[in-house]
Amino acid sequence: MTGVRKKMSFDPLYKVHEAASAGKIPPKIYLEIVERFELVKEGVKRVEDASGLKYPYYYVEPSMIVSTSAAEFSQFGIFFARTIPVVSGEDSLLRVVVQLTAPLVAFGLKGTVHAILAHEFMHYLELVSRIAKMRIVSDELSGTLFEGKYADSGRLLEERAVFKSDPTLIRHITTRFPEGFRDMKLEDKAIKMWMDKGLPTTRVPIDANVIKIPIEAMARLQVDQAVRDKLAEYESVKLRKRKGDHAYY
Repeated sequence: MTGVRKKMSFDPLYKVHEAASAGKIPPKIYLEIVERFELVKEGVKRVEDASGLKYPYYYVEPSMIVSTSAAEFSQFGIFFARTIPVVSGEDSLLRVVVQLTAPLVAFGLKGTVHAILAHEFMHYLELVSRIAKMRIVSDELSGTLFEGKYADSGRLLEERAVFKSDPTLIRHITTRFPEGFRDMKLEDKAIKMWMDKGLPTTRVPIDANVIKIPIEAMARLQVDQAVRDKLAEYESVKLRKRKGDHAYY
């Protein structure tokens, strides 16, 4: 994935259109997703303006993604978005793609949608940084939902460095991601208005939420120099934070 990409040549809602045509999503919900997709486009532009970098490829998955844990069989978590490395093509080209879920677009408030887009953008930057440095072959396993949330929030870049020109966006992120994402109203809506109505739902074990990238694919990742420069800047802020320097506020 390059730091500077061409304008998207595909419709991020293409899978939603297909699911609606196949009768998997009711017309009312489909129209809600299509109309509220404007919030996603606004959020992507907001992230790009605040960070000075292009957003990676993204699309809407017409399914609710639920994570389960064998150790916590009575509980489940909801993935409203994921950042996924994808190896495709004969030359094993590596791309990093942000997957948003249909319930997020259909039911999420503007601040929540923008916060999740920004959070996944930080995942994208962190992943690109690790791959570019050839640090990663597979990500750590998480055995419980709690460990998954802790690992998610513990390794990201500092949002105050990435989005320093947009304090409201920073507030959205810190409010909704204190230790893993929490938005009870959105979760309740997703359960009652999507999962309980029998709409497409994908269940994945929490310990299957890992990243495994062939070493040859990592070698083919192209990172624009502007992205490298920004990453170096962001990581220096994270290092200063660990040393107790809060000058970046």
